Formats: sequence, structure tokens, C-alpha cells
Amino acid sequence: MSTVDGLPPLREVMATHGLDPRRSLGQNFLLDLNLTGRIARQAQPFGDETVVEVGPGPGGLTRALLANGAPRVIAIEKDPRCVAALADVERHYPGRLQVIEADALTVDLAAVTGGGPFKIVANLPYNVGTQLLVNWITTEGWPPRWTQMVLMFQREVAERIVAPPGGDAYGRLGVLAGWRTRPSILFDVSREAFTPPPKVTSSIVRIEPRPDPIPVPLRKLETVTAAAFGQRRKMLRQSLKSIGGEALLSRADIDPQRRAETLSVEEFCRLASLL
Repeated sequence: MSTVDGLPPLREVMATHGLDPRRSLGQNFLLDLNLTGRIARQAQPFGDETVVEVGPGPGGLTRALLANGAPRVIAIEKDPRCVAALADVERHYPGRLQVIEADALTVDLAAVTGGGPFKIVANLPYNVGTQLLVNWITTEGWPPRWTQMVLMFQREVAERIVAPPGGDAYGRLGVLAGWRTRPSILFDVSREAFTPPPKVTSSIVRIEPRPDPIPVPLRKLETVTAAAFGQRRKMLRQSLKSIGGEALLSRADIDPQRRAETLSVEEFCRLASLL
């Protein structure tokens, strides 16, 4: 891509700005520009939507998004060293890139994007990726301002996000994601594509909001899933004992001898609505 946007190769950017990846920040930089371009294209067409990127690092995916037509990118970066590196990209694409130095866990995306629709495309730091996703899919008010997310996770986390009932990967995260969104794994990313290479394979996941999820209070759904999966090897009559047990299951017309991983998202919502 350096031949397309005229900017220096990413390894040169890292050397110039002293960007040694830091484990404390969950940094594994993606330097394969063909791969960042492939990820960016998963979010096309961009239309006039702003794209939010979390953890841009030296800017490989940032540059891919801009080169592939994103009209405006807001990059949220916690590491001041990376913010300095991104300034060169900001100058190269005047008016199209805004860099915010902040912890993404504390940023109100609807506010920074001006209240309009936006997409989230990011190679999320492994140490906060799951929490960020949960924050975005449990936002108050639905449908959300974001119209699509294309995110990178550890393969194990990606499998939990898309997991159907019946398997070991199915849990609280799968219920939340399945309740409000339609998630799908697009492709895997080899560990060798990163600097430094992580210990695990990663996956690109597309997440789209459901326009009309089952209406149920989030707090109650979280209470039910926490109780059920907190003792997932036990029958529901035991794992849900603290919140109604067999009486609650009877009202929901669910066999008390079943286990948490066998319940559908709809059945969890039914339990929550009766709680």
C-alpha cells in the first residue's frame, strides 16, 4: 500500500517513532498491508458514514480504510507514541482523519462521531476487546448508531461470539451477541502476520445489529445468563435456584433438567422477561 498512498512502510514508521509493541497495552501490530486492505474492504461500501477505529497502532489499517474510500476515520489511540506516528497519516489525508488520544473504554462513540451513523473497524487490543464489544452491543437505545462492526479477535473469542446453543463455546457472550446482533466469522489471520506474533490465531468478525431484538431488560438478561453459565455443568433447576429455580423454569415452560448451553437466545429472553 505504500506505493498507493505514498507513505513510508510501517516498519520504517515504527523505527522512526520508537514503536516497540508493549504487552501492557495489548499491542500486536498488523504490518501486512495487503491484509489490512482486505480487512478494510469487508466494511465497504462506506457511503458517507464515519469509520471509528480503536487501537490503530502505527496506522496500517487506518491507511487501508482511507485508501479504500472511507470518507472520514476517527482513530482512538491510547499510546501517545502511536498518536505521533498517526500525525503523518493525518497530514496526508487532510480533513479525513481525526486522531483522539484516549482510552476507548471511556469514549462515547455517538458523541465523537457527531450523532450520525458510523461503522467500527478495528484490530482490537486483546486485553480489552471483549469488554469493548459488550459495551457496544449493550448500549442504551436500539438500534444503535453504529451500523456495522468489522473487528479482529482471538479465534477463541470469535467462536464464543458466533456460537450457537449446544457447544462449549456457547455462553454469556454468545447470548448477548445473538440477542441483539447477527455475527459471523469472515476469515482467520495467522499469528505470523503480527509484530510480535501472538500465541493464538485471530479472526475477523462482522457484526450487524438486529433491527428488532426481543424486548427484554438487559439487566435481567445478564442476571439469568450469569446464574445459568456460572454453574453451566449443573441442571438449570440448580444453577437458577437463587433466582427462582424450578418455579421460574415452569413458568417459562423449560425442562428444569436441561443445562445452560442447550437454551436458545429466545429461551433466555423468556426467562429474563419472567424474572
